[in-house]
Amino acid sequence: MQLFYSPDISKNQEQFTFSKEESRHIVKVLRKKDGDILHITNGKGDVFTAVILIAAIKSCTVEIKEVVTQNPLNYNLHLAVAPTKMNDRYEWFLEKATEIGISTITPIICDHSERKVIKEDRFEKILQSAMKQSLSAYLPKLNPAIAFKEFLKQDFNGALYIAHCEETNKKSLKKELQTNTDITILIGPEGDFSTKEIELALTNNFIPVTLGETRLRTETAAIVACHSVAFVNE
Repeated sequence: MQLFYSPDISKNQEQFTFSKEESRHIVKVLRKKDGDILHITNGKGDVFTAVILIAAIKSCTVEIKEVVTQNPLNYNLHLAVAPTKMNDRYEWFLEKATEIGISTITPIICDHSERKVIKEDRFEKILQSAMKQSLSAYLPKLNPAIAFKEFLKQDFNGALYIAHCEETNKKSLKKELQTNTDITILIGPEGDFSTKEIELALTNNFIPVTLGETRLRTETAAIVACHSVAFVNE
C-alpha cells in the first residue's frame, strides 16, 4: 500500500482535492488516473480510502469511500535532542524515530552545541516521508529549536530523564521505563551536556540515566532511547 499525506483532509468530507504540488506528483509522476484507488492520511491517525474522480495535474480530486482510524501509541514519547554538527545525522534520527514510534521532537540548543540553526522545513518533510513509508497515520510533532534553559521552564507530565556521559550516579533507562505513560528524554550534543546543564535538569526533576556501556553519538543515543521505550511498550 502506498500512503499519501495531506493535513487538510477530514472525516466530514465526501470529496477532497489535493494541492497543486501533490496533484502533479500523483498524476504526472505516478501516472495515476481516473478510477485508481488512493490511501491518504491526515497525520492525525485517520487513513482514507479514496477513488480518483478527476486526475488533473493541477487539482487531483478524489471521492472518499472509507475512513479508518489507527490505534495510537500507548505512550507519549517526547525526545529533546541537540542538533548534530552534520545535518544528515539528525535527519537520519528523525527518519528512524518516526519509523519506530515517537510523539514529539524538540531540537535543544545547548552550551556545547556546534549547530544552533536547523532546517525546519526540510526536517518536516523527512518526518512526513518516514510516516508514509512506515504506513503510520500519525505524524510526530516537530517543535522549533529552543535553548536548553528555556526548554526546562515548561511544565512536563510523566517520567523525565536526562542521558549524559559524566561519571556520576546514573540509572539504567531500560530498567526505569514504565509502560503506558508520558516520557521526556533529554539527549545532548556531541560534546555532551555541560555540568551546569546537568545540574539544572536534576533540579527540574529529571532523572540521570545511562543508555549502555559504550559512548554513543547523539543520533545513536536518541534512537536507542526511542527503541527502548517502544520495546518496553510492546
